[in-house]
Amino acid sequence: MLPVLVLVAINILNFYDRNAPGALVEPMRKEFGLSDTQIGYMGSVFIWIYAIVGVPFGRIADTWSRKKLLAFGVIFWTALTAMAGLATSYPMLLMSRMGVGIGEAVCAPTGTSWLGDLFPAARRARVLALFMLGVPVGGALGFFFSGPIAQAFGWRTAMVVAALPAILLVPALFMLQEPERGASEGIPASKQRVSFRDVLAIPTLWWIIASGVFLNFNMYAIGSFLPAFLARVHGLSVSKSGIATGFTYLIGGVCGGVMAGYLGDRIVQKHKGGRLFIAAVIAAVGAPFAYFGIVQPAGSIVLALACLTVAYGALNTYYGLVYASIQDIVAPTQRGLTMAVYFMAMYLCGASMGPLLTGSLSDRLARRSMVLAGADKMTEAFKAIGLQQAMLIIPVLSLALAVVLYFGSRTITRDLERRAAAA
Repeated sequence: MLPVLVLVAINILNFYDRNAPGALVEPMRKEFGLSDTQIGYMGSVFIWIYAIVGVPFGRIADTWSRKKLLAFGVIFWTALTAMAGLATSYPMLLMSRMGVGIGEAVCAPTGTSWLGDLFPAARRARVLALFMLGVPVGGALGFFFSGPIAQAFGWRTAMVVAALPAILLVPALFMLQEPERGASEGIPASKQRVSFRDVLAIPTLWWIIASGVFLNFNMYAIGSFLPAFLARVHGLSVSKSGIATGFTYLIGGVCGGVMAGYLGDRIVQKHKGGRLFIAAVIAAVGAPFAYFGIVQPAGSIVLALACLTVAYGALNTYYGLVYASIQDIVAPTQRGLTMAVYFMAMYLCGASMGPLLTGSLSDRLARRSMVLAGADKMTEAFKAIGLQQAMLIIPVLSLALAVVLYFGSRTITRDLERRAAAA
């Protein structure tokens, strides 16, 4: 159980450091005079680097020491997170986020491959859901602590604090014993080199990649702009918007992750494609909650947060259900590369577009609102309208996510049978 706890803690730090700038958007924006497009670009440049370097790291994770590779990643990304505290310009902020992207690209391929060799297929949904609680818990902690720390000591101090847990986690990682590849299947993993063609020949993986595009667009749009949305539309301070976002992440994310693990390991015993089907249903149910949470007027903060928490929880069920399905349809020696290819596609096409397009759309709609009002000066009120309208893309893409997951559930049974025959 110790390896699981250490890997989960590292993934929590991964998403803490990834989301900390989202809690600090407003003070950064005001200090450097940034537009929402520039804020979105800061998130997108992180993702472009993350996605591209993740592929070679994924191949390395299938052949080299995962322990050493993960330790390198943690040290690198936390050092670059702390470097943001020294930034004196917008380009320096961009350089810091690019460095964080290089280090964090190691975490998911390495961690999921490691866990896949510790637990058999029937138990993977729960353990991978636990690992991916790093998304909501790390995000929640980032918002809980970064906002109040920035309010009291400045946003630079908040970025330095975000890097400190690595001092404990790296030594803990080196204490672990890495499992043999293929150990959970009870058979030695093949030494045969895996190619991109082998991975992309799996039909279900294409549907899963498409689903990742829609999911990550939404998740990164939320991570980049939810605190700003709460501040502009509902008038919360930097500290209060960070705490409110943290509760949304923590309550919705943990409930969604726990539900995914429980449902995923139960339904797979009765229906091989059940994990993807359940993920599709939950994504469809979450879409209207996202819509009603976004359109609530100023003053309806409680209802808005309640709806957004349910919507965020629905999105978080994805990880335990879909990541377990990925582990099931590929061989042990393909897991690192498969996750890296999957991440490259969904981050380049989805996550990188989430902050950038949402920010750009927000700026456009704010200017449109200003023109319609007959005003000649951009105000915070127009910026609030623009952002609120731009975020309506989230429920639309939640419905698209449900559709592609449903189609994936129709092909996965054949892919599982082919995987079993090959093994």
